[in-house]
Amino acid sequence: MITIDFSKRKGQGLSDFLYSSIKRQIVSNSIAADERLPSRRALAQNLKVSEITVQNAYARLISEGYIYSEEKRGYFAQGIPSGGTFLADAARKIPQGAEEPQKGKDANWLADFKSNSTNFEKFPFSLWAHLMRQVLNSGDERLLQKIPSGGADELRKAISRHLRRFRMIEASPEQIVIGAGTDFLYTQLVHFFGADKTYAVENPGYRQFASVAKLCGAKCVAASLDKSGIKTSRLKDAQIVHVSPLHHFPTGIVMPYARRFELLEWAASEKKRFIIEDDYDSEFRFNAKPIEPLFSAAAASEKTRGHVIYINTFSKTLAPSIRISYMILPQNLVQEYYKKNGFYSCPVSAFEQYTLARFIDEGHYEKHLTKMKNHYRNLRNDLIRALSASRLSKSCEILEENSGLHFILRIKSTESGKKLQGRLSEKGINVALLSDFYYNKPKDQSSRADFVINYSGIQKNKIAQIVKKMEAALC
Repeated sequence: MITIDFSKRKGQGLSDFLYSSIKRQIVSNSIAADERLPSRRALAQNLKVSEITVQNAYARLISEGYIYSEEKRGYFAQGIPSGGTFLADAARKIPQGAEEPQKGKDANWLADFKSNSTNFEKFPFSLWAHLMRQVLNSGDERLLQKIPSGGADELRKAISRHLRRFRMIEASPEQIVIGAGTDFLYTQLVHFFGADKTYAVENPGYRQFASVAKLCGAKCVAASLDKSGIKTSRLKDAQIVHVSPLHHFPTGIVMPYARRFELLEWAASEKKRFIIEDDYDSEFRFNAKPIEPLFSAAAASEKTRGHVIYINTFSKTLAPSIRISYMILPQNLVQEYYKKNGFYSCPVSAFEQYTLARFIDEGHYEKHLTKMKNHYRNLRNDLIRALSASRLSKSCEILEENSGLHFILRIKSTESGKKLQGRLSEKGINVALLSDFYYNKPKDQSSRADFVINYSGIQKNKIAQIVKKMEAALC
């Protein structure tokens, strides 16, 4: 039976402390691979806590890949990667953008499931204008001076404080680099690491990084995925890999902890191997708390520390037109990065950076995230309910809908996905197929009708009309 000393939780919630304690025991092998865990009721009685406390902890462990359940058998610990030499050390220290580019002419779609746009009414225009007026009226001479290459100090400090509080990331302001969108940061990294390196990307995956790497003259290879994410066996020829482990685009896979540690082991096995972690929509995890980033997991061990670069953007949480993204360099790369790339000017205006810094520091960003998370959860639920109540329910399956701003809609049909995609387009529904995101399309994907539903930009009052048009196209 699992024993937990709740006297050490230091104000942490019971469920959170139970989750982190079991997680630590699994990672350190105190709970062996495939070992059966107590039932929820048995563990609750033994620990003298409510069954819902255990249920919430188990649910989070399952969602992050630390345990799995089998019907009528119970809960079991996941296995750890063989040769995981740093796992015990990491266990002691574990702390408690991505859309396919639009093609063709702009169209007036009833539903544009390819777009990552946000609802016009949800942006805090009045508050943003108020904060920007404060910035402009401050008379701060730094507004008219050239800002540091890595970005305004105020914004980097605000991001550092936000990440420490909400994303379990410890990063000094000096480690943070501000960019005008992730494309700019990708370019900076390829210039920094060099075009003579081989870069790996997920297949299927977000094509933008590969496009940037190739434009810079670098070799780029596509590494296939399995149900746990990118296969490290396909990374033998690469020195740098771009991944979205916490919510893969477009499949929606959440990389289990065993594969995450395996990926860190791959990077740590050679000095010049690095992981670019794209955490493009981690803020919108609906049924559980955000998962610990690879950046933080790497920092927990001396062996893996310094091998992960973390990237995130404000385009998903605020608006695509807010072209402010950031990356976090490991401490060991900061000096070398600025030695090579420090001559670049920061491309984001000082006015916007100071405004965003105030937006974060005054607590508005946190409130906005909560508001948008509730909005997107309700929007997703309404869309899924409408699909489930329609004639499509007999022929469709919804996959990976519990986090992020997209899910997969699988249509069972004798017709090809491309043909169905064309019929949807005729009805005013713009949507991508999962197969569109493969570099080398496997044979089993050629005809499959798996649609990537990016729902963030649709209007709630049009859901019934959208689903009716989808019925007309697909049924």
